[in-house]
Amino acid sequence: MCGIVGFIGAEEAAPILLDGLSRLEYRGYDSAGVAVYGEGCGLQVVKAKGRLKVLEELTQNGRALHGAAGVGHTRWATHGEPSDVNSHPQVSADGRFAVVHNGIIENYVEIKEFLQSKGVEFVSQTDTEVVAQLLEYYYKGGLLEAVGKTLERLRGAYALGILCADHPDMLIAVRQDSPLIVGRGEGFQMLASDVTAVIKYTREVSYLDDGEIAILTRDGVEVMDRYHQRVDKPVSHVDWEISAAEKGGYEHFMAKEIMEQPQAVRKTISTRIREGRVVMEGMEFSPAYLRDMDKLYIIACGSSYHVGMVAKYVLEKLLRKPVEVTLASEFRYCDPIVTKNTLALVISQSGETIDTLAAMREAKRLGARVLAIVNVVGSTIAREADGVLYTWAGPEIAVATTKAYSTQLAVVYLLGLSFAQTMGTVSEEEGAALAEALLALPGKLEEVLERRQDVQYFASLCFNHPSIFFIGRNLDYAVGLEGSLKLKEISYIHSEAYAAGELKHGTISLIEPGTLVVALASYSPLFEKLMSNVVEVKSRGARVLGLTTADLAEEMGKTADYVIAVPRTHPLLQPSLDVVPLQLFAYYVALQRGCDIDKPRNLAKSVTVE
Repeated sequence: MCGIVGFIGAEEAAPILLDGLSRLEYRGYDSAGVAVYGEGCGLQVVKAKGRLKVLEELTQNGRALHGAAGVGHTRWATHGEPSDVNSHPQVSADGRFAVVHNGIIENYVEIKEFLQSKGVEFVSQTDTEVVAQLLEYYYKGGLLEAVGKTLERLRGAYALGILCADHPDMLIAVRQDSPLIVGRGEGFQMLASDVTAVIKYTREVSYLDDGEIAILTRDGVEVMDRYHQRVDKPVSHVDWEISAAEKGGYEHFMAKEIMEQPQAVRKTISTRIREGRVVMEGMEFSPAYLRDMDKLYIIACGSSYHVGMVAKYVLEKLLRKPVEVTLASEFRYCDPIVTKNTLALVISQSGETIDTLAAMREAKRLGARVLAIVNVVGSTIAREADGVLYTWAGPEIAVATTKAYSTQLAVVYLLGLSFAQTMGTVSEEEGAALAEALLALPGKLEEVLERRQDVQYFASLCFNHPSIFFIGRNLDYAVGLEGSLKLKEISYIHSEAYAAGELKHGTISLIEPGTLVVALASYSPLFEKLMSNVVEVKSRGARVLGLTTADLAEEMGKTADYVIAVPRTHPLLQPSLDVVPLQLFAYYVALQRGCDIDKPRNLAKSVTVE
């Protein structure tokens, strides 16, 4: 998620803005910028691609910009590649308005086309620029009137900081589905996307709610609702240390990112389903191409590969086409059978994973069409693929991925449903039901997270096991692979995941009294067969932690020692709910063992060497 800082007071704004942005660097970003208004200087805007250090050098740590009101931003690109032009603040054509923005304006294309028809020229690829240009279009001298008319046109999620050269005695802050806070001080006021940015200057903050507009002046803050009715906002005192505030009060980034998954998945899904059908920019495949597609290769590494394992079951079920999942590091060397009718789906959080990039280039060389699922706009894989679907997960700080996995999986569901609707391999009723279940997924993820203390209790009983096995069938097996990886990479416990039907082909010899087996049994068509495998390991002395849906929990509890229950959803979407308790289990086990959870040994967030 991007970072926003705003300041209005008696001091020079730019150094304070840069300091606030430095406290938001942990969130991840690809560019940064500030806009400051100074008497006799007008609206001064400086922004640059790259780290905050570049901006500091350009502004002499803020000393080159004079003025007591301004806004700053660290950007994580979503619309338009990282560049100086696409950086925030975005400025209106007449130079009157400067806008910083977190979130996504869903209808920016519609607004942009409207403004272009009125003669407005755009300079960036961002969705944010439409806000600045729309403010200028509606501005007739009344700032709040222009803001109100602009907000009426916007759809999507946004936190906005607005500075107007005609009204330098105020800042405007707006929130809709994206966090924004107001910091209150003596003779100054601040706005920010996270309390981290303001805590050095004030610990008195107000949290804006959706639809609220805040007007900040040197002497105070006035908050209004969407109907311009005054709102009395309570002021909260923040007593966190700065290091804790950076994590939103969580002990680790991993914990924070686990808890962010409902919001991240909602962001990934909500704008891409309209009236029961999937609409995704960056993906143009004709019915004829999809009908002639002879194979779909999924190419990925690590957790992204595990997303691919789930995708194989989902896509083959929806499309009735063969799907092969291949580790990117093996793809180049296995002499893959690729034709002009082969589609290669490459999955990478960073978009820079070297093995995945090399495999993608090989697939293209062999004639395949390449579609990428990535999180980072402007990354190498995103640029070189024939089409790209962004997860919009925002930056993920912890090395062990959680929300990136969940959002990649959400994109796979959207992709599968879109292809199936285009090909006609699902009925209208089936497609609508799956779309409805997708939209309900974030709410069900919240239900799972509400029960996290149950998982913490089970982890307290299991953290000292030297070896842990995960078993499952079909989709449950695919989810077990990710659960096992999470556990081993942050707790350093030996862990393996197996297709439960393979136990008797050698693996069961490793089961001895006291061995912990995590049995996944949410895929209801194979519940009874999985339970027979549970009986097998129990008879050899294993302790069993079961994971299943709430409707099957009582039955599983008759055999398993402990049971974690999750809500039931559409069968193809069940992995999205099942993986969360496994992430939590790994986290709490590692916590009990005193491990460095966010930065596990020997691992890096983005693997850019073979």
